[in-house]
Amino acid sequence: MKRVVAALLSGILVTGAANAATVTNRDGETAVLVIVEGESRMELAIDSGATEMICPSGCFITAPSGDRMGLQGDETIEIVNGSVVVK
Repeated sequence: MKRVVAALLSGILVTGAANAATVTNRDGETAVLVIVEGESRMELAIDSGATEMICPSGCFITAPSGDRMGLQGDETIEIVNGSVVVK
């Protein structure tokens, strides 16, 4: 159920987004990011090796490791050992 909701919401976030943060999961298992945009909060599951575009207008994310970070919407990031690494 979480994957279905996350997929639907990520599709909404990507639609019409000229600039968005790109997240690639480099870990061997699915990673779940908590994304907060304005007053909306959602969980996004990113499969191992998958890349998703998120936060076209900026957001705050929490990584599987508990790391928290603010994004402007133009970053390229990777999930490595559960942590977020900005490239």
